[in-house]
Amino acid sequence: MSKRRGKVISDATAAKSRRVTADAKPRRPSSGRATPSSTGDIGLIESITLKNFMCHHLLGPFQFGPNVNFIVGNNGSGKSAILTALLVGLGGKATVTNRGMSLKDFVKTSENTADITVKLRNRGPDAFKKDAYGDCISIEHRISSDGGRTCRLKSKSGKLISNKKEELTAILDHFNIQLDNPVSILNQEMSKQFLHSKNEFDKYKFFMKATLLEQMKRDYIHIKHTKTVTRQQVERQDESLKDLKREFLQKKERYEHLPSVSEMKEVLENLKKTMVWCLVREKEQLVQQLKDDVEKEANNHKHQDNLQLCQSKVTQVEKKRQLIKSRVDGMRREQESLSGDNLRLKEQVKVVGRAHKEQELVYFRALNKLKQSEKEQNRLQERINKAKTILSLNNDGDTEYAIQQKTISRLKEQLAELEAKGPKLNQEIQNKRQALFKGREEREKLRLEERNIWVVNESKVRRRNHILASRSNKLKRFGDQVPDLLGSIAEGYATGRFLKRPVGPIGACISLKDPMLALAVECCLRSFMKAFCCDNYKDEAALQELMRRHYPKGNRPQIIVCTFSEKVYNIQGRKADHPEYPSVLDIITAPSPVVINCLIDMRGIESILIIKEKDKARRVMQQGRPPKNCREAFTAEGDQVFSNRYYTADFSMAQYLGGDLETEISMLESDLENHQAQLSRFQLHGTSVTKDIMSMERNLNNTIIALKNTLVSVNQVKASITELETAGEEHIDDISSLEEVAQENRPRLEAEKQFVHEAKTDLDKHRSSAEDVESKYFAVREQIDQLSEDAEALKEEQLKLEAECAKHQRTLQILERKLKAHEDDVQAMSGDLAERAEELQTSHLTTGICGQSHRDLPRAAAGDPQHQEHRHRNHSDEEDNRGARGKPRRAGAGAEGVRQGPRSLQGENQPSERSAEVHRSTR
Repeated sequence: MSKRRGKVISDATAAKSRRVTADAKPRRPSSGRATPSSTGDIGLIESITLKNFMCHHLLGPFQFGPNVNFIVGNNGSGKSAILTALLVGLGGKATVTNRGMSLKDFVKTSENTADITVKLRNRGPDAFKKDAYGDCISIEHRISSDGGRTCRLKSKSGKLISNKKEELTAILDHFNIQLDNPVSILNQEMSKQFLHSKNEFDKYKFFMKATLLEQMKRDYIHIKHTKTVTRQQVERQDESLKDLKREFLQKKERYEHLPSVSEMKEVLENLKKTMVWCLVREKEQLVQQLKDDVEKEANNHKHQDNLQLCQSKVTQVEKKRQLIKSRVDGMRREQESLSGDNLRLKEQVKVVGRAHKEQELVYFRALNKLKQSEKEQNRLQERINKAKTILSLNNDGDTEYAIQQKTISRLKEQLAELEAKGPKLNQEIQNKRQALFKGREEREKLRLEERNIWVVNESKVRRRNHILASRSNKLKRFGDQVPDLLGSIAEGYATGRFLKRPVGPIGACISLKDPMLALAVECCLRSFMKAFCCDNYKDEAALQELMRRHYPKGNRPQIIVCTFSEKVYNIQGRKADHPEYPSVLDIITAPSPVVINCLIDMRGIESILIIKEKDKARRVMQQGRPPKNCREAFTAEGDQVFSNRYYTADFSMAQYLGGDLETEISMLESDLENHQAQLSRFQLHGTSVTKDIMSMERNLNNTIIALKNTLVSVNQVKASITELETAGEEHIDDISSLEEVAQENRPRLEAEKQFVHEAKTDLDKHRSSAEDVESKYFAVREQIDQLSEDAEALKEEQLKLEAECAKHQRTLQILERKLKAHEDDVQAMSGDLAERAEELQTSHLTTGICGQSHRDLPRAAAGDPQHQEHRHRNHSDEEDNRGARGKPRRAGAGAEGVRQGPRSLQGENQPSERSAEVHRSTR
């Protein structure tokens, strides 16, 4: 509303008569003010339709009634989308919806645009432009994926009325629709902030904003400021008006007392007469200049020469183009004649190639048949030789068969030994694998225990270093960056960056009445020990910026925003009531009530008891009804006790509120020594176990290799036995029958060899004929390709010449237009010269009435300084006219430049006419 400040002031009276909100839940006016024309006639939302908005493809149209409307549905069904679309569809920004930072966030994924259509009721005497829009105003918004949007305002019939944002703003002002008013439209974030806020100032700000009192206050301040500025301007103008009146009186008095007014009038008459003859002289000079220009342009034959030169170039290029075209046609005819030979040779190549392949197939079939017959003959000869060898005796008198049987029996004995060795090796491998697995498990356990001890050792080392660093500065207990951060806060507060100085960390701002309860308090407050307090959100933003500088990585301390108060809250009736055990609020003290109030708001320390013993804590909280207003308790060891559950503390010593640093350091040193001794012992044991594992792995690998070698040997022995048994089972063929079969096969082999030789001869003949035909075909093909290349080159040259010819043709047309324009210019200048000569003659006749000779002009103008100045000005104007005439004229521009002359002379003739009238009156 602040952007329409002027409209708010001017329309204040009209707005009072039409307080109708545009919320989705319109209210009925009171019975005393309700009229048929104003009740629900304007500004009510009739329907809304969404398309590709947020995560919904299509929602609506949703029809709304005239009274209260409720929208119900499951999560994700689109309830919040409707409210968000209503804000955006009425012209609201994306940040107002608390649903996105930019409009492009509302476009559905994988879609380019989103559409919103909102229809508002527009009835009754207070309707907005009833003649244009009718009974309903349709507001259509289209949002693109790049963040832009367009708005179209349509009538009830769908006619486009406007697409300007100012029109939509006028509609919202007329209907009193306030998008930023939480009473009209209350989103989830605003409702959470209103309900969770316990600050009365925030509620008062909400009231001021909802009732528009805040806007009225800003308007009132603006009006007062404008009134003051206006009054100051009026006072200054009054003072300057007095000075102007005084100066006017002085000038008037001086004018009335001037003695030479009559003389100046006489000089003025003479100057007017002189000016008339000066104008005549200028016209004479202009006419002479025009004559010179006409003669110069008439004698200029440059355009005709250029036109003849261009025509000769066009003729030459056309001859070259015709010559190249004839050569291209000759090559085309030659190429067509070669194409017939090419087709004939191509068919011949196919026929010869087919015959060659058929003969090649016959040859290879005969050759393969010959090779198969030779292999059969060789196998038959081997069988004959083998049968002869088996029947022969060796030196010991044994046959080959007896020797094979002895070898088989020896290999079977060797196979039995190898098969008995295999199970033993398998059992040995299994035992060694189990031992190796146990060794690896033991090593992993040692490594895990060593890693756990190392992690604990590192945490204790960090804790020791942290405590050593906090000896000189207790603030370092809350982090190494805290001292520098507090320095930056102090510097920022000194420079006015904060409205009120932030307080923190909270753990550094509190102290304990009983140091023995430090662990219990730390377990109760937890992360609040390192938190900071800010008075307002502006200070919170400034503190966040400082924290980003000091905490570039890792988690930053928490920031709590609560209004600073000089007094501790009144907790009467809310505090835990127990006569024996104190609350956390009772055992801590702080110099500033801000810290106590913050812990009361965020942690509720007034309702948490501290009970040192575990058993008593369980008895008080769990075995009976807990004390009044008590919701939990903590023991001295940091255990957290509820009425139905019990949690043990995560750490055993206080980190921030502990007082005896030396004792904690000595305990940490002793723990670190124990951890170092354990790590050394684990390392030695781990080294020994690793050596044993490596030895077992080597033995296991050797056993596996031995087993593999045994299996390979078993397979080899089995193969040898099978081969020998197969050879022994073969029958001894009859040598004579085998030799007869071999003798019968020899003539058949000779016949096949002869057929192969003849097929080879025919194949060579077909190959030579095919090569001859292919060489002729390729020669013709090369000639055709060469002609094609030459023809393409000539075509390119022909295209270049055609382009050059077209270029010269265009130049020829331009030169013809220039020649015609030149002739038109000369004709126009001649006509202008005739008009100027006629005007000069008329000026001579008119000026003669003044009674002053043209020859007396230099004497009349010589003694008057004003006349000299006038002559100098006229001379400068004449030079400007000459400069304008000296510029080259384009086609159509020369006539315009000539027509401008008479208008200037006509304007200059006006003083001469007035001079003639003065002369007649004096005469």
